[in-house]
Order: sequence, then C-alpha cells, then structure tokens
Amino acid sequence: MGDVEGFLKYGRAELHGRPVAERLADYQEVYEPVDEQTVVQQGARCMDCGIPYCHVACPLGNYIPGFNDLVYEGDWENALTLLHRDNNFPEFTGHLCPALCEGACSLSLSFEPVTIKMIELQIIERGFADGRVRPQPPRTLTGKRVAIVGSGPAGLAAAQQLRRQGHEVEVFERADRIGGLLRYGIPEFKLEKKIVDRRLEQLVAEGIIFHTGVEVGTDISADDLCRDFDAVLLAGGARKPRDLVAEGRELSGIYFAMDFLTQQNQRCEGDVVPPDDAISAEGKRVIVIGGGDTGADCVGTSLRQGALQVTSFELLPQPPLKRAKDNPWPEWPRVFRTPSSHEEGGERIYSVQTKRLIGDERGRVVAIEAVKVNWQRDAQGRMRMEEVPDSNFTMPCDLVLLAMGFTGAERNGMIEQLGVDLTPGGTVATNTSKMTSRPGVFAAGDMSRGQSLIVWAIAEGREAAKRIGEYLAKA
Repeated sequence: MGDVEGFLKYGRAELHGRPVAERLADYQEVYEPVDEQTVVQQGARCMDCGIPYCHVACPLGNYIPGFNDLVYEGDWENALTLLHRDNNFPEFTGHLCPALCEGACSLSLSFEPVTIKMIELQIIERGFADGRVRPQPPRTLTGKRVAIVGSGPAGLAAAQQLRRQGHEVEVFERADRIGGLLRYGIPEFKLEKKIVDRRLEQLVAEGIIFHTGVEVGTDISADDLCRDFDAVLLAGGARKPRDLVAEGRELSGIYFAMDFLTQQNQRCEGDVVPPDDAISAEGKRVIVIGGGDTGADCVGTSLRQGALQVTSFELLPQPPLKRAKDNPWPEWPRVFRTPSSHEEGGERIYSVQTKRLIGDERGRVVAIEAVKVNWQRDAQGRMRMEEVPDSNFTMPCDLVLLAMGFTGAERNGMIEQLGVDLTPGGTVATNTSKMTSRPGVFAAGDMSRGQSLIVWAIAEGREAAKRIGEYLAKA
C-alpha cells in the first residue's frame, strides 16, 4: 500500500464522456482520455485490504491491489506483467466489463470504490503505446493440434493459452472477420475495432491460424474436425435469441437486436449492406424491448442513425438508487445505472409487458400495445408478476428491436452433428474438466455457461485451455 491515506486524499474519478452532440455524430470512443496523474491518484486510493474482495469477485482472479500499487509507484511495466498474468485481453474488459471487482471493493463500505476498471485500461493502453505488448510464441512444440470453433473472447483466450503451451491451434469463424461478438455484436463506440485488430496481430504472430467464412457443420463437418484434430473446443457463444411471443410478431419492421447491431458494425468496417436487407432507425420511432446491455447498445446505435424517437421497454422494475437490504456488500450492487447510450437520449419504461404488435394494411408494424405490471414476492420468496388493471397503453413505432437475451447454443449444424448433451437451459453440457459428452470435445464461454459477461468468457477460455492441455498430456 503506497499511500496509507490515499483514499482520504483523493475522491473517485469517473470517466467523462465527450459532449453528447459530438459523439452522436460519429461511432468513435465515447469517453475522453484520462491523464496519467489522475490514474496514479486512483491507484493510491486502494487500501490493500487484508482480504481483497475485489480479487475474489473477479472471475479471472486479477491481483488488483498489486497492480493498483504498482501504478501508484509509477512501475507501469510490472503492472502490465501482473495484469497479463491473469487476463489475456485487459483492453476488452477495460472497455466492456461491468467491473464486478468494484462492486466488491472494501472501500465502498464507507467511500466510493476504487476505479479499478479505469486503472486496468490505462495499464494496457500504456503497454501498447510503449511497445511492451509483444508476441510470445512457444519455445517448443508438442505436435498436438487443437481446433477452436468461434473467435469471441473465450475462443481467443483459449487459443492464446493453448498456443503458448506449444500446441498447433486453428480457429474457425463463420463470419468474414475474426472477433465474434467483439467484432459484430459490440458497437464501435463502445469498442473500436482497431483495438481488436491490434491484439489479433499479436495472436497471428504467435502462430495461431485463423479461418474466416467457415461454418463448422456446413462448410466442414464436425466429424471431420474431430478426426483431424487431437482436441476440439466449442466456443461459438449462446447465439439463439429469445423471441417475443405476442400477436403480430410476424409483421415486418421487427428484428432481433443482434441483426441490427451487426449491420451497423459492418457499415463501420466499410461494408455495403444491400438496400433490401438494410435495417435502419433513421427517421423512425424505435422501441427496444429489453433493458440490458444489448438493449442499451440498440439505443445508442439508433440515436446515431438518426432515430426520431427511442423508447426502451423493460419487463423488470426499475432498480433502486442504493443497495437494497437483500443485496449486501460484497455482492454486485443491483442499483439503477445510466449507461452512456441512455445519457444520449431516449426514454426507459420499466415494469411493462408487450401484449400486441399492431400493423398497417401493408403488414408493417405501426404500434405496440403494452400493459404495466407489478412484481411481488410470493410465500416462497419468488418474484411474481401480475398485470396492473386498466394500465394498457398503445405507443406508435416504426421499428421494433428485440433485445431480450439468448436461450443457449444454436442447435442445428455443428451441435446436432456432434451429438453432445445439452443442459435444460439449452447450453452445451460439460463436466468439471470442460469436456462435453463426446470425448475430446470441450466447450467454454457462453456456449456452455449461457449468456454472460466478457470477463467470464475470458476466464472460461483460460480454464478450457488448461483442461485441454491436461487432456493432451495424457493422450
């Protein structure tokens, strides 16, 4: 602990967004750069407490007090080494992770938590700027071959770990570019793709082979993959979207959020989207059904496209401003937050359920009928929903985006060919070694865990790589 009074001297410093009018005119990074002195002071706020709950809360097990103190001391090189010890891609988590660590920070008992996420991001950005992020190819090779299906954060983390173990690693991605949801699911204004590309350069230099535009189960059979490789890792995500069950769902003008977000990311990459397939919010009244991160991404993207009006429907009630009694520290605080996209505009309506989608004579959606709902705990303590009498209302709209989450892995193609067991929730079932019901085939990330956070995806990829390494050592 470099400064024993640091948390008394300095308050918590938040990231500052660029002016709303400015950032709505482009798809560049939302937040302004942070000066070094601010980051050093934030490192000084860390108490180096006896039991670092931040470290425990982080799925990666990042040794947070250690790199906080190194930043305070000005030792950026060792801070980067310590950060990379547990996290392959701190630039991804630094932009996208909700910071479970900060929710468990001991300082938050009486003060504001340490800005761990900010410090993490500045460490890795300085590492890239100083040329310290260099390829680490293996010194010896094992002769074993591993195929990884999916190039999101779980697949990439596993690929790097396995390659550094000395295995031949090939990654298969059905999209035309590497990155999975990092590439096409996360808007450019939250994660500029040049950040993904510079990390991919390192992975290629380490000897990982990438195949794009190859869908396992269609372009190459799953059985052939199992035959040609010593182990296979399924890291294709939980891409089956949860659909809306309501009258009028068949109307045009209703799309899954991921289709909408993917198209805009393609445009940002310079691709031309065919006019007949284009989904645009320009000049439209948009309703986003779903209040999570994906819903917020739809809001920010719609506003940048020039939407006339954007409204978000959330089935659950609005979270409290402070921790509720049933949400004690060091649990993640389930409190009301305002993401950058909601700072930019739009309205959020909580405790509302869609009842019916209304169309015109052309079969296009023109309005939504909804009803307010009330949530109460039953005798067993479970939350129950009931409609509020006489609370029906109708809201006009021209575009409806469904951002209600995902229901597991896509069943057809690869999963069907492999014949692996699935969980009741639709994810790929694995044992404690991350292996599926088919020997030699492993699964990690959202594909086995279900829809989750990027920090969990990286942690799952690292764990799968460890288990695959142990499996290959015995083979």
